[in-house]
Amino acid sequence: KKTLEGLMDHLFGETEKKWSEDYFPFTTPSYELEIKYEGEWLEVLGCGVVHEEVLEMADRADRRGWAFGLGLERLAMILFEIPDIRLFWSDDDRFHSQFKEGQITKFKSYSKYPPVLKDIAFWIPEGFEENDFFELGRGIAGDLVERMELIDEFTNPKKGKTSKCYRITYRSMDRSLTNEEIDALQDELRERVLDLGVEVR
Repeated sequence: KKTLEGLMDHLFGETEKKWSEDYFPFTTPSYELEIKYEGEWLEVLGCGVVHEEVLEMADRADRRGWAFGLGLERLAMILFEIPDIRLFWSDDDRFHSQFKEGQITKFKSYSKYPPVLKDIAFWIPEGFEENDFFELGRGIAGDLVERMELIDEFTNPKKGKTSKCYRITYRSMDRSLTNEEIDALQDELRERVLDLGVEVR
């Protein structure tokens, strides 16, 4: 971990970091590293101890190994000052025409379709993992999710329970969204988030 933290310090300068458990098919245990960049948490890499079966298949059963992978899109976002990772998957020529091989140029924003904002609040169980909630939201709404952020948190001293409220920004890259379609996605999220052991408020 210290080696990878040192790599992040070299790339981004010394900054706050946090590790969380994750799942990758060829490593166990597996972890994800996030850094605090310009006031927001940014996922930058995943890593883990290589499965013994993988080493056996490579005729290296006598060895132990670890692996990591960088999020190249995240690095490019910082290098070119691109605010939204979904732009990489866009076919919009206003995006692609701004870049040329061998040149680093600052991204110039262009008009976007309006966002739809929705909030969800719930009491969290012990061991609640925020990333599990984020993955659930993106799994339901896909690329329509522009951002998920914690906007409020408090603990009830009498109940000994903690509540978190998240704001989800939905936005399409190529059309205007309707409240009806986003309400349907939000309703599904409110139902499926119960699988994480939370109590929706």
